[in-house]
Amino acid sequence: MIHETAIIDPSARIADNVEIGAYSIIGADVEIGRDCWIGPHVVINGPTVIGCENKIFQFASVGEQPQDLKFSGEITQLIIGDRNTIRENVTLHRGTKDGGGITRIGNDNLLMAYVHVAHDCQIGNHVILANSASLAGHVQVDDYAILGGFSLVHQFSRIGTHSFSSMGSAINRDIPPYVTVAGNYAQAHGINKVGLKRHGFSDEAIRAIVNAYKLLIRSHKPRADVLDEVLSIAADYDEVKAFVEFIQTSERGVVR
Repeated sequence: MIHETAIIDPSARIADNVEIGAYSIIGADVEIGRDCWIGPHVVINGPTVIGCENKIFQFASVGEQPQDLKFSGEITQLIIGDRNTIRENVTLHRGTKDGGGITRIGNDNLLMAYVHVAHDCQIGNHVILANSASLAGHVQVDDYAILGGFSLVHQFSRIGTHSFSSMGSAINRDIPPYVTVAGNYAQAHGINKVGLKRHGFSDEAIRAIVNAYKLLIRSHKPRADVLDEVLSIAADYDEVKAFVEFIQTSERGVVR
């Protein structure tokens, strides 16, 4: 199941039932879990650990050195979980010493063509990055977030769970959970109600999230003036509690 033209470093560890296509290159210190499909003309460099049942399409560059002038060849990693789909021309870079040393991608994610994930990014589970979405270094993307095509994310930003960015968004601040953003620079445009309904959020929880959003994101009142009201909503809904905690702990500030 390994094409005769593929080049596999002797130190690479390839599990059972892995298919590797023509002219692909698997470098040193690469580990590939069972049932993965690696298409033709893929380059994977290490140290990189890839879990099980992943699909990596042609011309992807996985585990390359970070694009960071401070990087001086130190040993860092890219770690990828299970059941991810990595499409054509995606670039995934290893971490840096100053950023914790690991770029991490979780499970069940879809990275469409030309997506870039820079050094030290942390991507959760069930994330969708549409075509040409680009993450600068140290970005965190929480579970179920969706970034539209050509979205650009500034380094050290955090993208909250179940949030959504429209095509071409330039994101320079944190996006709280459930929020939809658009524009350059990105601004908040409401709650991702469709996504929340698809993932089983109750109508009552969605209404509570909308109320909290209006108070903390849409309102022109100082946060301290509305916080007691928001906390009273959060007392009955864990979803709102997560929303409030995200905003309170944001280091870059959140979109408004």
